[in-house]
Amino acid sequence: MATIKDVARTAGVSYTTVSHVLNQTRPVSADARARVLAAVEAMAYVPSALARSLKSKATGSIGLIIPNNTNPYFSEVARGIEDSCYTAGYSVILCNSDDDPAKQRDYLNVLLTKRCDGLIVATLAQTDGELLRKMKVPTVLLDRAPKDMAIDLVAVDNAAGGALAAAHLLSLGRRRIACIGGPQDIAISRERIGGLRQTLLAAGVTLPEPLLAYADFTSAGGYLAARSLLARFASVPSQAPDAIFCCNDLMAIGALRAAAEFGIAVPEALAVVGFDDIDLAQFVHPTLTSVAQNTRRLGQLTAECLLQRIATPDRPLQRLSIAPELHIRGSTVVS
Repeated sequence: MATIKDVARTAGVSYTTVSHVLNQTRPVSADARARVLAAVEAMAYVPSALARSLKSKATGSIGLIIPNNTNPYFSEVARGIEDSCYTAGYSVILCNSDDDPAKQRDYLNVLLTKRCDGLIVATLAQTDGELLRKMKVPTVLLDRAPKDMAIDLVAVDNAAGGALAAAHLLSLGRRRIACIGGPQDIAISRERIGGLRQTLLAAGVTLPEPLLAYADFTSAGGYLAARSLLARFASVPSQAPDAIFCCNDLMAIGALRAAAEFGIAVPEALAVVGFDDIDLAQFVHPTLTSVAQNTRRLGQLTAECLLQRIATPDRPLQRLSIAPELHIRGSTVVS
């Protein structure tokens, strides 16, 4: 790989002259400039990003840590982040934490060594708040933040989303409403269940423990949880759920398969509602009613918040919340 000194030697100039030509930091004669550019093209020289970052104290890169990019929700959010960052002249370094706090911590350290200009971290582990404080890198959290941590946050009103799902199911006359939540230690799942439960209680409907299950935010997890729920009431169909609210779309898609295997008609006998409104929700059968987060807009807003923090480090903290919407489809209403 050619170096700046190789270019200088070929062009017959000093390497500082090459630097001035490439960075436009000082006037250079037309002849010298032409020789430098010819040498750069002939040698396919690429300036060192590290050297530039050491000089400018900026790398033009943003670090993004998400739990799992195979989950369409996070891949769609990441696309919104990447589009906005690219338009602003930044590249994005994507890392998957697999919901593993140790792996997330390792990636935070890796991104620090790469001198990223800013960080976006989805679902930050509580224990990593102190590490971020020490890093002193402009950072925006997505979905949730450790308690009492002064940091920019962009999130969806999860409780309001759960309430939307409950209100819709109640309006359809459903009263035996089950719920499949995500892992119990994840705040966004608890908030969605809380919004559901509160709205049900206001209507005089309870969410008893036999109708509450937990899974891992995957289709397989939702499938197994739904099978367990439905099997529990196979011998007493009068007590079986007539609706299931799942705390993300992937689990809801798994629940649709479980219902089909039990021969339960959706939505006639069982209504199913998901959360996230990923693109796939429109292409399963029946199409999935879902609490929509507008994932692309969420990603764009998160990127915009970070870029503002990079440009103005001392600006007031932002806690931005996006109101969810309910997109009604065939899994709750016969089309």
